[in-house]
Amino acid sequence: MNQTLDGRTVLVTGANGGLGAQFVQQALDRGARKVYAATRSPGRWTDPRIQPLTLDLTSPDDATRAAATASDVDLLVNNAGIAPAGDSVAGPEDELRRTFETNFFGTLRVANAFAPVLAANGGGTLLNNLSAAAWSNVPTGYAASKAAMWSATNGLRLQLRAQGTHVIGLLVGMVDTPMTQRWDVPKVSAESVVAQAYDGVADGALEVLADEPTRDLRSRMGTRAEELYPWLDAQLGAFVP
Repeated sequence: MNQTLDGRTVLVTGANGGLGAQFVQQALDRGARKVYAATRSPGRWTDPRIQPLTLDLTSPDDATRAAATASDVDLLVNNAGIAPAGDSVAGPEDELRRTFETNFFGTLRVANAFAPVLAANGGGTLLNNLSAAAWSNVPTGYAASKAAMWSATNGLRLQLRAQGTHVIGLLVGMVDTPMTQRWDVPKVSAESVVAQAYDGVADGALEVLADEPTRDLRSRMGTRAEELYPWLDAQLGAFVP
């Protein structure tokens, strides 16, 4: 195992989810000194290296308070997000706004709140958990919000470069977590995704493509639209009636 987090202080949002719990545990396994486990409601952890932190992405006050509390963080894992059942770009506007408020505005809010913290701790690393849906034509608010956050992640990389902060986008398709239980399709394990993500931190990656379908999709991004989108239509048969 690549023990690349020795002595680092990590904050993981959405720490009680399938990926979030793996981000917490694998950070400790790789030598992190402390992990702030951020959740909307207080969590219970037995390891003394884990410090629970209440953080609702949709609350500006929570983000500001979290940054003041966790002032020693040098690796921020922006993992939290939602994928509502019945999500559709043709659905109720309030639901679309709720998805964007969490996946885009909330994620960006936490990144901006912690940017000065990372700067004060030597620059550090910002890892945003995105989705291969950002590059697809699946007609959901989730995909649209992840596409917006992918763009913002690339912007943050430039914005924070001068302070020495390294910004990474984590992109993956279907991960075997409670969020994806309703889909009967091949999935990659949460353990594998997180291991690849932390390897990317060690390697100085700009993007981590954590499963084969995502790597395949990325390789096709230069394809003519007239070829790419019919191919995507066929890939999305299990998700779009």
